[in-house]
Amino acid sequence: MVKNSSYMFVTGPDVIRAVTHEEVSFEELGGASTHGGTSGVAHFAAENEEECLALIRELLTFLPQNNAEDPPVRASLDPADRVDEELQTVVPEQPNRPYDIKDIVRPVLDDRYFFEVQADFAPNLVIGFGRLGGRPVGIVANQPAHLAGCLDINASVKGARFVRFCDCFNIPIVTFEDVPGFLPGTAQEFGGIIKHGAKLLFAFCEATVPKLTVITRKAYGGAYCVMSSKHIRGDANFAFPTAEIAVMGPEGAVNILYRREMDGAPDPAALKDEKVREYREKFANPYAAAERGYIDEVIEPRDTRRRLIQSLEVLHTKRDSNPPKKHGNIPL
Repeated sequence: MVKNSSYMFVTGPDVIRAVTHEEVSFEELGGASTHGGTSGVAHFAAENEEECLALIRELLTFLPQNNAEDPPVRASLDPADRVDEELQTVVPEQPNRPYDIKDIVRPVLDDRYFFEVQADFAPNLVIGFGRLGGRPVGIVANQPAHLAGCLDINASVKGARFVRFCDCFNIPIVTFEDVPGFLPGTAQEFGGIIKHGAKLLFAFCEATVPKLTVITRKAYGGAYCVMSSKHIRGDANFAFPTAEIAVMGPEGAVNILYRREMDGAPDPAALKDEKVREYREKFANPYAAAERGYIDEVIEPRDTRRRLIQSLEVLHTKRDSNPPKKHGNIPL
């Protein structure tokens, strides 16, 4: 949509004013900003018609001519084995400190180019296109800079739609995961987070394209499973040494598991620190998950690009199919 000149709505301002007595302008009701940032109906908001057409042309460079073809490969001078030392320090040492996941996504992609989709809608989940070794890929990434990267209703629907789009056009999916869980709250529960969260789970499960996952930091509980885990047919799953793969965070787990002990301890804070440290060593690290086969390899962040391209090279001939049926029963 073009800003300040294009509008979409089912019933216009005049009808709404007559029926509900709400005062709303064309722009507020159905403008590009409303549909791009509030409802998520529009995927791109352009400043003018020229930019709009340029965005469409750019989008089409990632897509095949039809769903039976592979996406077009574009030659790149960016070395497949390029090492980025800057990636070593993107994830903060403090587990609750935010960072921009795009600071990891961009350096990994060819020419550091990331074509983001729905940038203004549900910013706690980042989606878009890029290339690895010349091959188009779809990116799905939790964004710790917004809502700590939690999955909520809007992010789940946004991600599910994009995963299914990529699967339709044979575009491999690369997931960057840093998710502490689903967003808590009555608004989310009353709004059906169980149903909407299941849409993202279903989309990843159903997708037959190559699926690669990189866990950068937190991977907790059900949200970990949803984000293209090994348990839902992920093909190649990697983790940074900073990854924490567990049912929940160390602090939350200790508060539940050792509540009685801490209530009766002479120094509850010291006991909690000890148990948190013990939990981190035993569970909240990628090595325990790797021993169980949930992670294929623990990698250094600087090697992310090389390992993803190597995996894509192996998986680009992947042929997978779902059980024959008219269609899947996605939880709508």
